[in-house]
Amino acid sequence: MTSADPAGASVVSINGDAPASRNTGRLRSLTDVLVETDEKLRLGQIAGARVWPTGFDALDIALTGGFRSGELVLLGGPQGLGKTAMALQMLRNTVAANRSGVLFSYEHDAHGILERLIAIEAGAIAGAEAAGLAKIRAGFEARHSRAKSMRERFADTQGGAEAVDALESYGDRLHVHTSSGMHTTLDAIRASVMQIIETDGRAPLVLVDYLQKVPVPGGLNEDERVAVVVERLKDMALELGVPVVAIVAADKSSLVAGRRMRVNDLRGSSALAYEADVVLILNDKYDIVAKHHLVYHLGNAERFRHWVVMSIEKNRNGADHLELEFQKRFDQGRFEPEGRVVEEQLIEERVYRE
Repeated sequence: MTSADPAGASVVSINGDAPASRNTGRLRSLTDVLVETDEKLRLGQIAGARVWPTGFDALDIALTGGFRSGELVLLGGPQGLGKTAMALQMLRNTVAANRSGVLFSYEHDAHGILERLIAIEAGAIAGAEAAGLAKIRAGFEARHSRAKSMRERFADTQGGAEAVDALESYGDRLHVHTSSGMHTTLDAIRASVMQIIETDGRAPLVLVDYLQKVPVPGGLNEDERVAVVVERLKDMALELGVPVVAIVAADKSSLVAGRRMRVNDLRGSSALAYEADVVLILNDKYDIVAKHHLVYHLGNAERFRHWVVMSIEKNRNGADHLELEFQKRFDQGRFEPEGRVVEEQLIEERVYRE
């Protein structure tokens, strides 16, 4: 006997005498799940969650491999600390590892993203001596160059030409959606992700920059809008089997020098903390390190300014309340990917717990 549930999925009634038919609706018997899992294992397929590595070694260890299918990941922090740079570098890392990714950019156009990606790639190839973001931009803006291609234009830069080659090698797996705060709704995001899955045959890492920019009709206040967006992004992650990484703006009251930003400082509804599977918060190390490290070791002050601390405030599938640090390479629009656990004592404030 077949009926329909309120969500429109078919529901199959199962009697005790006949084997259950395969059912792909929302309501399923455990037998169906067992059969499907055994079939995947028999075919040599992955039966558990799929994992997209971030390429930041210390973070991937803490996350037991990276971001997982069905997860909603929030990345927050004060303005100007490199949230977009870090998220874009994660996206670059995952497609360079032969995965697929899509960026919904409410802040930058496609060419601006290209400039950033060339700088990130050049840094990955040539290290600290690589061409910086300013030089990449200047190369594009030069009006009297005889170069007829990007590779020729960056031929005399450290890592620039090689970066263009690298982008061309994985460019068909990295998608950029120039999003609009008026028109790129949650439905538009979902439709684009589904199109990529159908076209590429693989589920992408989804990056939304940034969450508070996603429009929601209906005249809601900001807390209500944020609650709708975060809930719908989580639903999409589960339904389509993709990890969704959303950059989140900070509440203005938290943007105070010397104050450690935590999950409760993210701008919008408390649903941010409860809906997310992983919450990552960036802080400037100089601002949040315990002051005795500065008072008694004056040389630390300048050194700490070159590092950002990433706090894993929440992690449903691994370690949380863990502080990692990554070295800034802001001239190249990136961070050094190795990272390490913070050894120094940090200032503490209230921490969100489930």
